[in-house]
Amino acid sequence: MAKRRRSAGRAAERGWLITGPLGLLAAIWAATLALAQTNWTEAPGIHYPAVYQTWGVAALLLAVFVGAEVAVFHFVIRRQGFIITINEIPLVLALFYLPPLMVVLAYSASTLIAQIRRRSAPVKLWFNVAKNAAGTSLAGLVLLALPSIQDDVGPSTWGVLFAAVATHVLVTLIAVIGVISLVQGPQAGREVIRTANPTLLTTAVNVAIGLVILIVLSATLWAVVLLVVLVTVLALVYRSYARFVQQHRMLTDLYELTQAVGGDRHGDTLADTLLGRVRAMMQAEYATLWLPAQGRHPEVMLSARVDDSGLLDVAPTPVAVRARSQEEGGRTVAVGARFETDGGLRDALRDSGVKDVIVTPLRSGSAVIGTLEVVNRLGDLGNFTGADVRMLETIAAHAGVAVENSRLVDRLRYDAYHDGLTALANRRRITEALEESVVVRAPGEVVAVLLFDVDRLRDVNESLGHAAGDKLLAEVARRLRAFAPPAALVGRVGGDEFVVTLRSESIEAAAQLAAELREQVRDPIMFGTLTLDVDTAVGVVVHPDHGTDPATLLQRADVAATTAKSVPGGVQLFSAGLESRSVRRLELAGDLRRALDNEELEVYFQPKVTLTDRRLVGVECLARWEHPAHGAVSPEDFVAVAEHTGQLGRLTEAVLKEGLRRCREWADADRPLSVAVNLSPRTLVDPGFPGRVEALLREYGVSPERVTFEIKEDGVTGPTDRPLPTLRRLREIGVRLSVDDFGTGYSSLSYLRRLPVHEVKIDRSFVQGMATDAGDLAIVRAVVALSLQFGLTVVAEGVESELTLDLLKEMGCEIGQGFLFSRPLPYERLEAWFGARTEAEPTPLGEVRRLRAVT
Repeated sequence: MAKRRRSAGRAAERGWLITGPLGLLAAIWAATLALAQTNWTEAPGIHYPAVYQTWGVAALLLAVFVGAEVAVFHFVIRRQGFIITINEIPLVLALFYLPPLMVVLAYSASTLIAQIRRRSAPVKLWFNVAKNAAGTSLAGLVLLALPSIQDDVGPSTWGVLFAAVATHVLVTLIAVIGVISLVQGPQAGREVIRTANPTLLTTAVNVAIGLVILIVLSATLWAVVLLVVLVTVLALVYRSYARFVQQHRMLTDLYELTQAVGGDRHGDTLADTLLGRVRAMMQAEYATLWLPAQGRHPEVMLSARVDDSGLLDVAPTPVAVRARSQEEGGRTVAVGARFETDGGLRDALRDSGVKDVIVTPLRSGSAVIGTLEVVNRLGDLGNFTGADVRMLETIAAHAGVAVENSRLVDRLRYDAYHDGLTALANRRRITEALEESVVVRAPGEVVAVLLFDVDRLRDVNESLGHAAGDKLLAEVARRLRAFAPPAALVGRVGGDEFVVTLRSESIEAAAQLAAELREQVRDPIMFGTLTLDVDTAVGVVVHPDHGTDPATLLQRADVAATTAKSVPGGVQLFSAGLESRSVRRLELAGDLRRALDNEELEVYFQPKVTLTDRRLVGVECLARWEHPAHGAVSPEDFVAVAEHTGQLGRLTEAVLKEGLRRCREWADADRPLSVAVNLSPRTLVDPGFPGRVEALLREYGVSPERVTFEIKEDGVTGPTDRPLPTLRRLREIGVRLSVDDFGTGYSSLSYLRRLPVHEVKIDRSFVQGMATDAGDLAIVRAVVALSLQFGLTVVAEGVESELTLDLLKEMGCEIGQGFLFSRPLPYERLEAWFGARTEAEPTPLGEVRRLRAVT
């Protein structure tokens, strides 16, 4: 800004290149007038009897010249503004009543007085003096060169005076064109020439008015009284007109400003729209909008400056003045020649090199959200007034509403594309970003979508409350944003689903990044004294291999993430087989409901055998479904469908009823066998489940100790104690409880001590590998030893060889289950298997059927 001021100052100094020659010409032409005219009292149109009369008329016309220099009239015709001066009227009278040289002196003196009053810069002051001196000197020479003026003001006199005044006007016009072309450039000079016609027309009208006044005065000097009255009346009328025009202009400008600001619906160009109009309306050198930082909105300081087409990011407003406007809830502060303020603000104004300033607060309700400022009223004599303060306050009221509306629109736009809890991009923003990404893609590049599904969010919400769940989601969002590459877009597209989308070199690189991010977000999170492991399943898809549009990519990423929950490592790359399986599950939802209604599901039984004497002691009840169209549906598929469609309770109850019915039949046949039924973790948080179990036991007449409920390890060893009340209630009923698939979770073995369970069932993956893998053998040995220490029965599933059976017997494992004995069988085949594979053996307690041979 300082550089711009210095450049403008240097350009203005070029005016001396015009002022100097003009002054020289004025001196030469004035000297010529002095030599050509020897009698100072000899005027072109009248001969004064005494010199003092000449000087008296000169003094009177000097006063008229000064008044004409000061008087500037503004008119609006057909919405076009015109500025009219009346300098030519007193010039006509002076050329008639005064000697030419005295006209030069009077006109030059009036120009000097007017410029001093306006406090013009020296270069401007002396240019105007030299211009008018040169013009009147040449006009005087023209006047002397033409036929002399007669006492009667006739047409010849009109022509001579018109020619003299026209000479003055032409010299003035040429001088102005020259200085503007020199200071502001040739284009500005050509603009002056283009707009000169109204000026020349005004000059002709002024000359005509001057001649009319001259004719009136030639008839009688008493006409001066009438002229004074006429001028006074015209001045009053013009004053009223000027006030009316000014008020109309201000209202029009205010209306247009309000319309322009209100029309900026998005708020993107609010500062441009506002500041340029405010600066023009207030006739200020600067108009500034200052908005302090608020929330996610940064500080804004923009200024519109006269002669600058764009906005500046600086403001000349003294900091002390702006600070004062912020005090006491915000108030308008005006400092300048027309205002009474304390010395401190005046000193700050002087130190800043500012003439005057008005700072008014912008409000949103009762809160101050910024300031609107104008600095330096244009014009050497111009100063801001109380009316300007009121106008700026009115503008500020509209501007404050506009700023708040702009921020509201921005906030709504932000909320439309961001998640409220995590501040990440939402599904809409992710979708739009993917639409843009898939359009433009470099050769060999892929657009990767990584979908992170947060595990156990439902458990946290149900156990610790939704505030804890929100904290978990916010922490996952923070970690993903921190560890994702800078070019990645991180978003939340569902309740517990997050997406990271970015351009990647290959599918393999995308999968590797997914695995790295999953590991980086897995650090435990603290909930008071509780520590929760953050785990996620990640589905990976890429464009164009797995889809060409955002909806397909996100849908397939969701399918992959669902599969990732059950695979080692928790990361799954999408494949077509996953989608067909997902679609198949969706189709099965309605069919499963009908199958349960029509009792189409069948229960299979897998024997549980004592390892020491190979005696059949019970069976595990397993649901099977033969779909009429799809054939055999895997339990994994229809159990997942039941969980997602709310039918899991009916499925569990159907299996339990069939198991109790068969248990009752076996007891009646004097072959008592226990039955085991699998429970979902979701069932354990149902407070009504133990009551339904108790009712079914009474209905079928089965002893509670003949029923075992198997619960997967992650269903009873989670971060909360939510399942424990249900477990304790089931134990009070008398049923047995078993931890299924033990060893696959992340819990400590000592966790068993606080669980109300009777049995531990070692996962088949360890049992099948223990004969060949020392690590699996060590795990099984540790589980068996610790379980026996706690007085728990140990069941090994997955027993498929005699070697494995012998190792388990050696460790003290009591019961086995696996293909070595039998696969799961329907009831009829179980009965046949029982008759074919067992033989009666007498014991002191009676006949017992033992496995005869196992192959």
